[in-house]
Amino acid sequence: MRPSPDGLLGETARLAYHLHWPLDTILDLEHRDRRRFLGEAEGLAAGGAW
Repeated sequence: MRPSPDGLLGETARLAYHLHWPLDTILDLEHRDRRRFLGEAEGLAAGGAW
């Protein structure tokens, strides 16, 4: 399932914020991979451990 344009923008903005990746790197990810990285990044930001 593909994200809506607003959903893609939100995911992209949050990944760029957390990981400081360039836009083309984030957009080159498959949706499933982008969501997984986003979940990991947000987990770390919430106090998760590596």
